[in-house]
Amino acid sequence: MSFNEILNTVADDFAAVDHFITHHLNSRVPLIMQVSQYLVDGGGKRLRPLVCLLSARATGYTEGNAHVLAAAIIEMLHTATLIHDDVVDESDLRRGRATVNSAWNNATAVLVGDFLISRAFQLIVSLKSQAISEIMSDSTCIVAEGEVLQLINQRDPDTTEQRYMDVIYSKTAQLFVAATETGAELGNPVYRPAMKKYAVHFGAAFQIIDDIMDYTSSAEEMGKNVGDDLAEGKPTLPLIQAIKTSATAQAQLIKDAIKTGGLEHLNEILTIVRTSGALDYCMQRAQEESQLAIDALAEIPASKYKDALIALAKLALKRTA
Repeated sequence: MSFNEILNTVADDFAAVDHFITHHLNSRVPLIMQVSQYLVDGGGKRLRPLVCLLSARATGYTEGNAHVLAAAIIEMLHTATLIHDDVVDESDLRRGRATVNSAWNNATAVLVGDFLISRAFQLIVSLKSQAISEIMSDSTCIVAEGEVLQLINQRDPDTTEQRYMDVIYSKTAQLFVAATETGAELGNPVYRPAMKKYAVHFGAAFQIIDDIMDYTSSAEEMGKNVGDDLAEGKPTLPLIQAIKTSATAQAQLIKDAIKTGGLEHLNEILTIVRTSGALDYCMQRAQEESQLAIDALAEIPASKYKDALIALAKLALKRTA
């Protein structure tokens, strides 16, 4: 099943999410409207709202549009975290376009990110569900904790694989968790644990592949600069594994680059990562996480929506952008 075929299973719902986001990013402040439109125009696959819609449908949600509202909220929260990420990382490129902090400035980026979070929680209230309110609020706290964990790991070449996994289970996977748990809460809450497990492992696989791409793809394919993670001193899994398996001098070169965030030896480090077996190891870990995600769906009733979730977990391993 291709990505477009996955989208087609919830095509009307997905179109409604886009419409809802555009409609509810209105503000009396022109700058907020300008930046919000820039973000909407920036596109993206909108995977988190997609898995929210699929989760709701796969667990039996059939009436109303609460799933559309929930999916839109998830995307607003995700967009806010990306804006704040770019400020923290001093990034100037995302999805092939200038980041908000680059196109405007840090203050604008932070404050518009704050607006998106505030608007999202306004909309959460309108769902009138204590359970969903708890899911969303818990998830945003865990994402923030993941960001701080990543900050602690930054420029630390002794970061372990477990510490790396702790970050991505919190930072990347958690909004997928919010999406699938909310969908299941709307459909049939008995399936919440299964959908949560799916999201945790799907999110982990997605992030590991993202980190692999930093060493295998071009800037045009990724929509960001090659070596950005290294420049930010982020000890991602390819680097952690390359340090483990490389000769002492090569491992030290990577460690020094993580400490300083320097790119003067980028080409040499790219070669080390690509020839050390680190990327093969990372792919194996991503495959394990993807399979755990698929296994978690065993108790979910058969449907085209379940099939789409399975296909999505498999497709995550084949990403090039």
